[in-house]
Amino acid sequence: MDISGAVVLVTGASSGIGGATARAASRAGARVVLLARREGRVRQLAKELGESVALAVPCDVTDRVQVAAAVEAAIEKFGRIDVLVNNAGQGLQATVDAIDPEDFRAVLELNLVAPLTATQAVLPQMRKQGAGAIVNVGSGIIWSSLPGSGAYSASKAALAKLSAIARVELADDNIAVSMMFPSITETEFVRTVRGDVAGALKMEGSSGLVPQSPEGAADTILGLIRSGAEQADLVPEEYGGTLKS
Repeated sequence: MDISGAVVLVTGASSGIGGATARAASRAGARVVLLARREGRVRQLAKELGESVALAVPCDVTDRVQVAAAVEAAIEKFGRIDVLVNNAGQGLQATVDAIDPEDFRAVLELNLVAPLTATQAVLPQMRKQGAGAIVNVGSGIIWSSLPGSGAYSASKAALAKLSAIARVELADDNIAVSMMFPSITETEFVRTVRGDVAGALKMEGSSGLVPQSPEGAADTILGLIRSGAEQADLVPEEYGGTLKS
């Protein structure tokens, strides 16, 4: 898909990979729709990018009503939706015996159910247009078995399987569904995990991985939009990915 002129809806757009993706898409000539709970941040980003080509929609993506309203607002302003980037997510650091079921449910709602409902919300418009692209942001952690990461890894592994099946189901509609697997990235993510924040910071610090820039992740997402490829990753080969040292 040609990104120039496309309408790109990004969830979790208030910071990190989401914010970087919105900026990169805007630089490439896209019009962007920014979804996040932090209203001040997305409104500031829309102002930065230019409110004629960027729309800020405060939205809790775990609320189907809010997501539907956001999609309607995007179509009202720009007339179409070409791309959905399901980026919003949260971690959960806890050993299996210590996982709080309520925390696990919340993470599943955000990391797995919300991408599904956002996808369902944009599909009628994409089908009407005869084309679309959906990129789901996963995590390279699913290729490791790190103590304390079970709940988060499970949510992202499930998202990968859901994406693979959606890709097959939507191919005849000319809608490409792709997965992007980042590695450790320089964002606020690890400091906002549920459960054991100190343990998450320790695990990240002892991983031996050099944190990557959110801009690099954004460029990889844009590459998937352009190519329609099934997946891409920024994970070193020794950790299960394709990134060469």
